[in-house]
Amino acid sequence: MPSPESTPIVVLVVDDDAAMLQYVRTLLELDSYRVRTANGGVEAVQLVSTGLIPDVVLLDVNMPGMDGLETLRQLLQIRPTLKVIMCSGAPDPRKALEAFVSGAQEFLTKPFRHLYLSATLERCLASRGGRQTVPWNVVQEMWDAAN
Repeated sequence: MPSPESTPIVVLVVDDDAAMLQYVRTLLELDSYRVRTANGGVEAVQLVSTGLIPDVVLLDVNMPGMDGLETLRQLLQIRPTLKVIMCSGAPDPRKALEAFVSGAQEFLTKPFRHLYLSATLERCLASRGGRQTVPWNVVQEMWDAAN
């Protein structure tokens, strides 16, 4: 959780479900994060390409039009050091693996509790200085689970 004296941490939440956007916004604002939202991948890419610099992006995997994985790739082309947490209501080890290989730092399964969201954000933000790689054993376990 950010301290009151520090510069507010900006979280971009990307989801096609308006109720989920509002739920996550409420949780994050309770933790003193500054929240921006996008209704889909195209809007998220436009926001970042026109100057929004979020500290972290919370990105839904399954969205119509540009899905979360394509959005992840495009966001990282624009801003390669961006921290991205993928989330999905339909956990799929193959998509999670693809997200990690494409550059996501974390993967959350929806619905998630406030505590899990806060802990995941803190872990992701703790590695602000550089991109955190996924340990090989995690990739191997995900691959084995998917096959």
